[in-house]
Amino acid sequence: DVAIYDSTVILEYIEDKWPAPKLLPVSPAERARVRLLEDVMDTHFEAITWGLSEVRLFGRGAGPLGETLYAKGQEQIRGWYRWLANQLGNRAWFNGDAFGWGDLCVAPFVNGATGFGVHPEGTLAEWHQRVNQRPSVETCRKSAEAVAFTSRAISLDAVKQAIDQGLFKREYRDHRLEWMIKTGGLDVVIEGVAKQNVRFMHVFD
Repeated sequence: DVAIYDSTVILEYIEDKWPAPKLLPVSPAERARVRLLEDVMDTHFEAITWGLSEVRLFGRGAGPLGETLYAKGQEQIRGWYRWLANQLGNRAWFNGDAFGWGDLCVAPFVNGATGFGVHPEGTLAEWHQRVNQRPSVETCRKSAEAVAFTSRAISLDAVKQAIDQGLFKREYRDHRLEWMIKTGGLDVVIEGVAKQNVRFMHVFD
């Protein structure tokens, strides 16, 4: 009955339309903690996995620059893993006593990061195994993997060629652009602008 986008807006819609069981914790402090967790994953963490895909899957910064960006990105993920482990603490779930909003916001990004060879350890690894055993998470993960494998079958080489010719533009918006520049990939951005194979936030009329 409604068409919406953006993961945060979708979660808010679900929480409003189907208030039981609650996706967010009960107390205001815990709800704020979970919302901050989502913000970190949607901005800082997502920028890293996006950057790694730019380098490894789409051929940005070929050669030593690409290898440097990739290594820095992997190390940054390890740092965020340590932060996530601290956020999890002795909880079973990021949301608290039960699976919820916080776990929904973390799981896709950690699953994505493992695809770049960075695996969680300790309590975060235990949570990662636990969350992927949930039917809903397993279904989403398998669907995402199916799309990824299908895309690779189409040929990443063809996609890279389309990017190089400016026929396919990757979006370099806010936190993604910041990551690429601060991690040392300014030349990647400059080359992308010159070749017209990067784009920025769409301007709505």
